[in-house]
Amino acid sequence: MVNNKPCQTPLMSDIKPLFDTNKPPCNADSYRWLIGKLLYLTNSRPDINYSVHLLSQFVQTHTTYHHQAAQHILRYIKADPGRGLFFPKENDLQIKGFNDSDWATCPETRRSTTGYCVFLGNSLISWKSKKQSTVSRSSSEAEYRALATTSCEIQWISYILHDLCTPLHPPPVLYCDNQSARHIAQNPSFHERTKHIDIDFHVVRERL
Repeated sequence: MVNNKPCQTPLMSDIKPLFDTNKPPCNADSYRWLIGKLLYLTNSRPDINYSVHLLSQFVQTHTTYHHQAAQHILRYIKADPGRGLFFPKENDLQIKGFNDSDWATCPETRRSTTGYCVFLGNSLISWKSKKQSTVSRSSSEAEYRALATTSCEIQWISYILHDLCTPLHPPPVLYCDNQSARHIAQNPSFHERTKHIDIDFHVVRERL
């Protein structure tokens, strides 16, 4: 891949062929080896986390198109190999969490994907991209489950800082771009549309 042309995006524009397993298979050992290396690289390159997470779901049923998508990530890394995490010496200690959800992304299971990142001041310290364990009936439910996952991560980080005798001031902030999910978190009453997500409901309200 040394002589290949770099690209500006970590994922190919068309991901629908990734779910078509009727294409010719590729070298299994080569693909698994490459995905394993990329998974290790996500420890310092969160910008490729979603792409690697998506391709890692096909280590058993991969095709030549999956291998091309993995090589596309290598071309993206080649465009800026020095990119990574930065932790400045002077930094505030406020926790900021951002979350989002891609509703019903998987065409086979129709499960949504949760994505979040948590900052300590201006430094990124935690991030994740993972398929949700259940099928969400609406985009609001998918966003709300992502909100619950992020709130638990923020609390876990707060516990660690407390054990290190590090005071948190001002208190943590959690950002959500879905108005319906925010309304569910702030509304103390239950109704039919939220009965099936009452566990996550209690989690988020308790954190707030």
